[in-house]
Amino acid sequence: MLNAAAALAPVVCLLGLLVLMDSFKLLPMRFVAQAIGAGAIAAGIALLVNQQLLETLGLPLPAVTRALAPIVEEVLKLAFVAWAIYGRRVGFPVDAAIVGFAVGTGFALVENAYYLGAVRSGGPVLWLVRGFGAAILHGATTAIAAIIAQTLAARRPGRRATIVLPGLAAAIAIHALYNQFVLPPVVATLVLLAVLPPLVLLTFERSEHATREWVGDGLDLDVELLGLVLSDDFGQTRLGAYLEELRSRFPGPVVADMFCLMRVELELGIRVKGMLMARDAGIEIPIDEDMAARLAEVRYLQKSIGPTGLLALEPLQVSSDRDAWHKFLLREQGRG
Repeated sequence: MLNAAAALAPVVCLLGLLVLMDSFKLLPMRFVAQAIGAGAIAAGIALLVNQQLLETLGLPLPAVTRALAPIVEEVLKLAFVAWAIYGRRVGFPVDAAIVGFAVGTGFALVENAYYLGAVRSGGPVLWLVRGFGAAILHGATTAIAAIIAQTLAARRPGRRATIVLPGLAAAIAIHALYNQFVLPPVVATLVLLAVLPPLVLLTFERSEHATREWVGDGLDLDVELLGLVLSDDFGQTRLGAYLEELRSRFPGPVVADMFCLMRVELELGIRVKGMLMARDAGIEIPIDEDMAARLAEVRYLQKSIGPTGLLALEPLQVSSDRDAWHKFLLREQGRG
């Protein structure tokens, strides 16, 4: 029992620390649990794949452990992270880091549970070293890969297909270097502990600062734009002139839906930013029943406008990838 606690507790404690540090609580705990589950599934698949590499292909154990296992494991772990980023389930590097570490947590729990059953020898100190090593290796490497991917997604919205590759390469390199076993296990764990957690924590601090700036500045901008959209002078603005120009390319009802979509997206953005400001101050604002109707209205308007119409709205830059994240956050908050 003591060995199991030493092997499994470190990664859970580190994940809990990251969640507590997130003052905005951007990720619903339901989604964090899903990430842990995805990491556990990835670990099970990785164990099977690595076993097949050893038995079916007859590869020597050092070749699999030092070269192939890091590739297999990091690809499997990053699959859920990529899905979360592509699906706009995360909005900032801070929540990408939590998702990545949660996936690594699930992976480390299954891997250490497997080794606990396979290796009966060793005391609590050995398993504590193993527990911290797995926690930092699997948690921090996936968190770093997620941070890199989310940062690139925000900077290069038109190149989403390749945003996970740099982070994946970094995670594989760190994992492969650790698996060379150049240093004794205790020393290697201490090196990981000295390098990776401070890097993740530094990213946390910078991302929290960027989030506060985005919430404050974005709220002011959204309120100003919404006032402009609802004003009598909207037709004289750049936004109004562009919508008027679209009348020559789209039917009138579609253009009217475009106007409604702009209004509702701005209202949702204001609601989310206000909710985050309150949450940062320690106040939890519940989601009212009207919000579900607003989200349904957005889905209806997007379907009515169609892909071509949505593409035509992009130059207005009223909506962005974070609008999809807004809606995900509101849906999850509404579920309680």
